[in-house]
Amino acid sequence: MQEYYEIEIAGLKRQLPICPLNDKLSIAGFVMFSDVEITIATAKALIEKLPEHDVIVTAEAKGIPLAYEMSRQEGKKYIVMRKRKKAYMKNPLSFQVQSITTQGIQTLYLDEDEANFLKGKRVVIVDDVISTGESLNTLEVLVGQAGGNIVAKAAVLAEGDACKREDIIYLQELPLFFH
Repeated sequence: MQEYYEIEIAGLKRQLPICPLNDKLSIAGFVMFSDVEITIATAKALIEKLPEHDVIVTAEAKGIPLAYEMSRQEGKKYIVMRKRKKAYMKNPLSFQVQSITTQGIQTLYLDEDEANFLKGKRVVIVDDVISTGESLNTLEVLVGQAGGNIVAKAAVLAEGDACKREDIIYLQELPLFFH
């Protein structure tokens, strides 16, 4: 029988499955894919907390529904840093990351045209969950390389030590579960 962690986010209650990462640590699995209600509500709640900005940036893949919905509600462009170099990309910027939920080292790519768009823009970086901050750091590096000005870093949930950070905006804390 699977255990669950109950959380309320943007006025909505959800049961998150407890997922073991190893024999010492488990996390509550938060997945926005297919949950349109939570995506719409959390996008609205985060937008209300953000400073003025021109563009939203996220990493592929779990932050995409949030970035899209924020973009749709605001009518602003969003850009996705991709996990693989795509055929359409010319002279992409790239940087490597090691995330808590991804096995092995991962590289994120930003197309040259999108990098040029970011130059001088006020950028908000968004993700579903910030935990170790490694994915966030990679996005910061790539936005910086492109010449964007990061005005906010935001997530639906802050997990573990990320809850102590003063440089991120989030809606709710998510505990880690140690065995």
